[in-house]
Amino acid sequence: MPARQVPDVLTAEQQHLDRARAELTRMREHTLSLTADGGDPIADAALALVLHRRAASLLDDPATALFFGRTDHDSGEVLHIGRRHVTDGAGDPVVVDWRADVSRGFYRASRAERGDVRLRRRFGVEHGRLTAYEDEHLADPPAGSGEVEGEDGTASQILAREIERPRSGPMRDIVATIQPEQDALVRADAGTTVCVQGAPGTGKTAVGLHRAAWLLYAHRERLTRQGVLVVGPNRAFLQHIGAVLPALGEVRVEQRTVADLVTAGGAGRAEVRVRATEPAAVAALKGDARMAEVARRAVWSAVADPADVLDGGALVLTRGSRRWRVPGYRVRELLDELTTRGVRYDAARALLPQRLAHAVLQLLEAAGDSPDDTVQDAVARSADVKRAANRLLPAQDPARVLHRLLSDAAFLRASSQGLLDDAERALLLWQRAPRSAGAARWSAADAVLLDELADQLTRTPSRAHVVLDEAQDLSPLQLRAVGRRCSTGAATVLGDIAQGTTPWAARSWREVLGHLGKPDGHLEVLDRGFRVPSAVIDYAARLLPAIAPELTVPRSVRPDPGRLDVHPVHGDPLPAAVAVVADLLREDGSIGLVVADAATDAAAAALAAAGVPATRLDAVGEDDEGTAPERVSLVPATLVKGLEFDRVVVVEPADLVDGEPDGRTGLRRLYVALTRAVSTLAVVHARPLPPQLR
Repeated sequence: MPARQVPDVLTAEQQHLDRARAELTRMREHTLSLTADGGDPIADAALALVLHRRAASLLDDPATALFFGRTDHDSGEVLHIGRRHVTDGAGDPVVVDWRADVSRGFYRASRAERGDVRLRRRFGVEHGRLTAYEDEHLADPPAGSGEVEGEDGTASQILAREIERPRSGPMRDIVATIQPEQDALVRADAGTTVCVQGAPGTGKTAVGLHRAAWLLYAHRERLTRQGVLVVGPNRAFLQHIGAVLPALGEVRVEQRTVADLVTAGGAGRAEVRVRATEPAAVAALKGDARMAEVARRAVWSAVADPADVLDGGALVLTRGSRRWRVPGYRVRELLDELTTRGVRYDAARALLPQRLAHAVLQLLEAAGDSPDDTVQDAVARSADVKRAANRLLPAQDPARVLHRLLSDAAFLRASSQGLLDDAERALLLWQRAPRSAGAARWSAADAVLLDELADQLTRTPSRAHVVLDEAQDLSPLQLRAVGRRCSTGAATVLGDIAQGTTPWAARSWREVLGHLGKPDGHLEVLDRGFRVPSAVIDYAARLLPAIAPELTVPRSVRPDPGRLDVHPVHGDPLPAAVAVVADLLREDGSIGLVVADAATDAAAAALAAAGVPATRLDAVGEDDEGTAPERVSLVPATLVKGLEFDRVVVVEPADLVDGEPDGRTGLRRLYVALTRAVSTLAVVHARPLPPQLR
């Protein structure tokens, strides 16, 4: 069914688009005209913020169309499907939000199961104007239409062009190209944790982001109140995906790395500065699931025996002219009740004075008194009770607990008995312990342990939903840190076991879901590649038997096979790679130059010498968010995961492999690098290629 350019149809549709733009402008102007009058200054400020966000969500992007498709129904109703809902002055829809239930037919209707959709129309768009359209008749096609039923969506030329369209800058939304299996994941029940195993180019990241946008549409009040969090592997990745949700009208989604989550202060926690590095074996052990129990024991070991800290083991309270005595066995019972009921340590500290005061009130009642709640509160605040409570449950700080664990061999042994062996304990202990917690130079793995300890003390606030990308690379304790942020909500977990490139990479998704605290999560597999062409994915898939033999080989459904060029060279491969980059700049689209981390500085110098401007992704920080990147990105191999470029140049694959602690991890890193290309992959090498690629 070729894309058609029929002036009368396109003219009518363009007129509808122009009308939609005018109505969107009217909606925004109306929002801006409203006065924030909430009745008091605090309410005024809150309402003003709501109106500001509403106006921001109604901004039009003249480079895109407000709608990308249309469905005609048996009832005669016609719906234009777009990125946001647009209504006319009477409140009737001009454009229907892609997330609305009535839009499902655009994504899922087929000739076998069309519902009441009789025609689906897709539009070609250039610079915000409609240039072509393509009709798919789901009921009986008109005679002579020449339509054919395509497989895997490849029959649509407009769909293929949209997928293959050259890109520049950050990732864009895929609302116009969502496939039926992707749509099912996007619209999964809000209470269901969905885990997506997705091969390169299957759109798993886009599915996660669009799921967040759909959830905010379908459950706006609860999710806005409790928050939605997107967790990515690094800042370069977050910058890459940062424009997707705002383009869909969602500007209130928090986007963070795991490192951001565990180092940020707030909610009663101190900020953590990461200033140290450590061997991979130490970091892996600190991220091991067993360390969660070590942390729990370390915190709760502070609970004192009444016989050790109270006179005679009993609580003695002087009230007026009388002394009241709560015996030691009763104090122990109260402690056991608090420490075995699952509350956090600081919550137990807050409850203990009231429990002790209640025991005193029972003595008062037994003596014939009739105390009320005010008496219990006064007893709980008394110096005797507060002193006893602080001795029984002393105040603790995560940094001091971890400092003691890593510096006190006896304390570490007591906290890890039956969990760690002597060799592991020796690995954890500092060779030269800092004098105090304040003087400690924490590592990234220490920051995760501090977060674990902090949660033992005070419960971590939960968001309504968390989208976690590249989840296969997180340690068990990192996964627990993310899981705490959605303990009362659900999660969307994204990744690819074959792309696990850390020493602690997950072996299975059941393992990941267990550490997240979502063991009942629903696992789905995406193996149809829409972004990576067959020439590229088939080449990279040669590595799968060595890195993930249990996974099926992904298949590209792109009509364009793409291009693969392998350039063997003599001597330094960087000049040849820069020459390839310069040649690729003659074509539209973005270019990623991927090198081993150790070669990043040399590659930057080679690009500068050749006069090729490039953005170094290892230098991307929060201050760079919103800054337009160069067409060429210089990417250290450890940062390439999750990114996409129209054209990718991989320099010296053997160096990428050798840069990892073991051969399997190195081949996985190479697999990631090779699968970032949307149209062209060039491999430049002087050293022999890994045997799997020859």
